[in-house]
Amino acid sequence: MTTPPGAEGSPSDGHGESRSDRWSDLSRPPLNATALRRALVREDGLWCDVEVVQRTGSTNSDLVALATGEEKADEGAVLVAEEQNAGRGRLDRQWTAPARSGLFFSVLLKPTGVPVERWGWLPLLTGVAVATALSRVAGVDTALKWPNDLLVTVDGEERKAGGILAERAGSDAVVVGIGINVTLRADELPVPGAGSLALAGATTTDRDTVLRAVLRSLEQWYEKWRAAGGDPVASGLQETYAAGCATLGRVVRAELPGGTSITGEAVAVDGDGRLVLATEEGVQQPVGAGDIVHLRPA
Repeated sequence: MTTPPGAEGSPSDGHGESRSDRWSDLSRPPLNATALRRALVREDGLWCDVEVVQRTGSTNSDLVALATGEEKADEGAVLVAEEQNAGRGRLDRQWTAPARSGLFFSVLLKPTGVPVERWGWLPLLTGVAVATALSRVAGVDTALKWPNDLLVTVDGEERKAGGILAERAGSDAVVVGIGINVTLRADELPVPGAGSLALAGATTTDRDTVLRAVLRSLEQWYEKWRAAGGDPVASGLQETYAAGCATLGRVVRAELPGGTSITGEAVAVDGDGRLVLATEEGVQQPVGAGDIVHLRPA
């Protein structure tokens, strides 16, 4: 995969860092792109390339551009940035963090054989894959806040340690971006509600190890879902997401596009991936898009 637009083309040793500053923070070593490709790229596997760049604006924007350009990137392309200066979350929120303090990457998926109406499950599927991987490799109990926030527990409080953003890339592809705070320290938190794997007591904060685990888990869940034609029940995705969703069972406020809001108990995630709220008026209202505020535990 070619160097994406916006990525700095400074001399690199294959680790995604320029020779002049790759060891500027010894507690945060650079990713080893060569080792990552060796571990993840297989002839019969999903991932076709893993590219690591020193810094860029947004890996999602770069990969969407590659997917829709003249030389369309193949499914399974992975773009990782050691630092993002224009990372985006939902509702165009900014996602910034110190260089090499987290994992900031995007993947290109082309779910042929899956009806387009089921593609909305991809960010939820990614959340399940990431949570599964973090539990397995880092010993961190990760919960999911609908639709796409990754929560960890720090000093007895739920904190956001990551997020997911899915974007269409032309008619046949989706780019899924993932951001995970790995070694972010308390004095580096952008907002009080943020957290990181390190602050949650992770057994490892080696980013190479964590990234390999996340991509392998994502490959397994994606292939299982795609083999089921995107059916969230047959693939086990709907049940697994519900089991790990911290939003279910809580009273929440859904802040909807257009400035309106709905308050109710989150009782289910339906077959379209929407959050179902039971309101005080006795109505079950599905929410397909919006910002969810956890008001209190069940």
